[in-house]
Amino acid sequence: MRLIELATTGVKVSEICLGTMNFGSRCDQRASTEIVTAALDQGVTFFDTAPMYSTGASEEYLGNALRGKRSSVFIATKVHQGLDRRTILASLDESLRRLQTDYVDLYMIHWPAPGMDVCEVMGALNETVKSGKVRFVGCSNYPAWLLAYSNRIAERNGWPGLVCNSVAYNLIERGVEVEILPQSVAENIAINPHRVLAVGLLSGKYSSTAPIHPDLRGNTDSRVITWLSQYGESVDRFNRFAGSLGISPASLAIAWVRYSKAITYPIIGFSSVQQLADTVKAFDFNLTSDQYTQVTGLFDTEVWEEGLQLFPGFKYNFSRLRRNLDIIR
Repeated sequence: MRLIELATTGVKVSEICLGTMNFGSRCDQRASTEIVTAALDQGVTFFDTAPMYSTGASEEYLGNALRGKRSSVFIATKVHQGLDRRTILASLDESLRRLQTDYVDLYMIHWPAPGMDVCEVMGALNETVKSGKVRFVGCSNYPAWLLAYSNRIAERNGWPGLVCNSVAYNLIERGVEVEILPQSVAENIAINPHRVLAVGLLSGKYSSTAPIHPDLRGNTDSRVITWLSQYGESVDRFNRFAGSLGISPASLAIAWVRYSKAITYPIIGFSSVQQLADTVKAFDFNLTSDQYTQVTGLFDTEVWEEGLQLFPGFKYNFSRLRRNLDIIR
């Protein structure tokens, strides 16, 4: 398992971040422990959880599974709800209790909220670090401007800045390419994408020509149903392209996300040890530049903002400049 430095922290973590959203819902304690044990055996050191996952059960199951192994892993969790100082501090203490640890490595704001007091938020996060209960702070689902504004306040006050941004990113959800990914390259912000398989749509289990298997979440998840109706033919072409490369569609979806130099480590959740084993193999496959272009071209999902997108060679196409990861060194 390759280790990657987490932004400017000086800390190296495994290239796979194991997401634990399934713990407490699709996975009971025994299954969760089996997945964590198998992940550790494969060299995974990074685990992501949150209080909202199964109303705290995810943190509890992860804490139980990691008992006696705390010193060898990197744990990330998030603020439960409310972005005032009192809630941020109380949420952390509740998470520490469920995780059975006296500190977490990464503490993140889960979602921004309308009317949030950014100075109060960053001040509270500073307190968590000063207390020794948190090593680094980050955010999830932040727009680029809010992350930059938050870190400006932190720098002005001598507080720790946000080192990462966890965002949805896959072949269908590509809005982060416009500002967030370029910002991450310029400011060395770690990007830990979730939903890299587009809620399973890119796992190879779906087709536009076959009914959805009753055991799949696509039967009830409106995102899968909607995306399959919009991009069904693209999904079919994607599945065939993966077959031509001799890999699984899931491996191809992960390789496509990993190709971007803005991506630090994908967050991937599992409901079985077999899924984990299959995914670890996916990290041995890397796309060439030509293959990346071919895969991207299978989906008409690039974010188009201005009419000038109709002229891709136009010199002053601002939206192209905004998503250019090589515009600076």
